[in-house]
This record gives sequence, C-alpha cells and structure tokens, in this order.
Amino acid sequence: MCEKFISYRRVSTDKQGESGLGLDAQQAAVNAYVASRPDSRLIADFIEIESGGRDDRPQLAAAMDRARLAGATLVIAKLDRLSRDAAFLLGLAKSGVRFVAADMPHADALTVGILAVVAENERRLISERTKAALQAAKARGVRLGNPNGAAHLQGDVKARAVATLKAKAQSVADGLKVIVEAIKAEGVTSANGIAGALNARDIEGPRGGQWTARSVLNVMARL
Repeated sequence: MCEKFISYRRVSTDKQGESGLGLDAQQAAVNAYVASRPDSRLIADFIEIESGGRDDRPQLAAAMDRARLAGATLVIAKLDRLSRDAAFLLGLAKSGVRFVAADMPHADALTVGILAVVAENERRLISERTKAALQAAKARGVRLGNPNGAAHLQGDVKARAVATLKAKAQSVADGLKVIVEAIKAEGVTSANGIAGALNARDIEGPRGGQWTARSVLNVMARL
C-alpha cells in the first residue's frame, strides 16, 4: 500500500518567501525523506510565511486537514519549522494527524513524548501556583466560589468536550467542502465525477474506503 505524505514548509519573513531562501532547502530535505521510504509519494505541499512563535497558522491548519482527510502523514524538514511550543506539539500529537520531521524521523514518537512530559510538568506547576494563590486569598478572608460551583464545573467540562468534538468534525467538513468547491470550479459537478476526483486526490471516504456517488451526496447533504 502506498504511503502518502503532505509536506509543510515555513519561513519567517516575506523576504525569505520571495527569494526561496529556506524553502528550497526544506523541500530538498522533505523530498529526500519521502524518497527514502519504500512505495511512498508526496501528494500535496503547503507553504506558510509566518513566525514560529504563532500557532494560528492557516496553511498549517489546511495541511493538517488535508493529511487527516487523505490518511497521509504530515512531513516537515525540521522540527522547529512546525513549532517551538511544547503544548502545541502535544496538541498536534493528540489530534490524530501523523507527522514526522525529516531531520529527526522519530520525533513523532520520542521527542513529542518528551515534550509532552515537559508540558505536563509545566501545567502541574501552574496548578500548584494557582492553588497556593487561592489558599492565600482564602486566608485573607476572600470569599471563593459559590454553592453551585461543582455542578457548573461539571456542566462546563461536558460542554467543552462536546464543543471540541463539534469543532473537530466541522474542521474536517470545512476542509472537504473547500476541496469539493475546487473540483466543481474545474467543471466537475456530478456526484460520480466528484467521487472520482476525490479518489484521484487520495482523499479517504467517510469510512476510510473509496468515494462513491452516494457517499458524496450523503456528505454534501450534511455540509
């Protein structure tokens, strides 16, 4: 079975993007890694000009959506091209999108695991500092919370969980909608034609198989 990859390349400045500095080197590293994998191919490439300190990057989000839809692996040249933020990397690992760094092929399993421990430790320290601050406030006579606090907290947790699931499903739907609109713009409007175009783009069907006219109609009805 062919192993599919989606590449993501990033530079920090417009000047670097226009000159190709950094982008070409990243592409060479990605191409070399994909070529080293038996029976594999690169099916899409995403480029972003944005600082590594920011995590709200539309091209990265689009690359992740495409990788999720295609059942592909997100490949980057270097780990710092993705993010230097440990919590963000942990979130990416939990998102279900497979990724690998060409300069550190085991980063998806080993390095992210280490970063996850670091992030978890930081969260623990923040929690401890918060509890200490609340205890100090209580000692000063500050009234904390309300009688229904626990019930409200449970409701908030459930609401956040539902919202997260809905947001993830909407992200997949939005990504598919963009691709279908692009297919229609090429003059392909029938359900059979769209199904064939989705299969040609290596986009996995709703249950991981091939797209059919019926599955296209079902998904488009939900969209």
